[in-house]
Amino acid sequence: MNIDKEKLVSYIRKLAEPKVLVIGDMALDEMIYGDAERISREAPVLILQHTYTKLILGGASNAAHNVATLNGRNVSVVGVIGDDYQAGQLMETFEKAGINSEYLIKDKTRKTTTKTRISGSITTSITQQIVRVDRQTNCPVSKETEDKVIAEIEKAIPKHDAIILSDYHIGTLTDKIVKRSIELANIYNKIIVVDAQKDLGKYKDITSMTPNLPDTQKSVGFPICSEEDLQRAGDKLLYKTFAKAVLITCGADGMFVAEPDKKYTKIPVFNKSEVFDVTGAGDTVTAVYTLALAAGAEPAYAAIIGNVAASIVVRQYGCATTTVEELLSAVDKL
Repeated sequence: MNIDKEKLVSYIRKLAEPKVLVIGDMALDEMIYGDAERISREAPVLILQHTYTKLILGGASNAAHNVATLNGRNVSVVGVIGDDYQAGQLMETFEKAGINSEYLIKDKTRKTTTKTRISGSITTSITQQIVRVDRQTNCPVSKETEDKVIAEIEKAIPKHDAIILSDYHIGTLTDKIVKRSIELANIYNKIIVVDAQKDLGKYKDITSMTPNLPDTQKSVGFPICSEEDLQRAGDKLLYKTFAKAVLITCGADGMFVAEPDKKYTKIPVFNKSEVFDVTGAGDTVTAVYTLALAAGAEPAYAAIIGNVAASIVVRQYGCATTTVEELLSAVDKL
């Protein structure tokens, strides 16, 4: 496609305007770093001398963080946390990021989803991840918690311009919560974008969705090996979800946007470089794409802006974010 650079820049400058609500599986990434000191006498394992710990917003929380750095922290979250030490850490991290967490529900029967990554290094080597420990409750939220979440959603949606449903399939986005969220978004004429890894067909009457290529293949039931296959897959997802557009992320092959009436846009990777870390890049795409749609961009232009944002964050370690200034600088170099 031919890109109108002035148009692209105008949409990026408007990213600070929409107010966004993220509903989904909130998570905390705990990054523990240390220097490898010696092998333990107790077992054949490394002993690390702790250097520092970094707390990063992960899961649906990462999508909210990406929005916050672009729209002046005008973002809220709806989700479920436990009644544990990690809940306090997550709330503190939300506060530091300027994310409104007043709609979060505390459930004493669940763990606050936390992914702890322990990384070590020596003076002659780069830092490398050694092990990851996950804390999470792998079942749908209870009926009582579900009702509380829906009550918060009913309060929050009218106050926001766009909604992101970020489903990591940990248990927050039950069928009832999904249905009510979409219903309210349509009643109040809000942009609603879905980021999910499976069961894509259950998200009906949405503005758009942002599945990656492997998840798209699973959903449509056939391998995608050509642009014709992408078109078929896009059409099938549009038919299943009644979405206004579908954005399929294709990794090193860029992105593909399908809209009704056989309207397709293939977007190459911009600012291509050696990838450092793709952790959370999907959240970045969804966040920036949603903001751009809410700012008035057509799906293809919103996808381009999301693509540029992803090219920035993959060069950073862990879940990362970008800013309007970085996006403008990257677009200027296209």
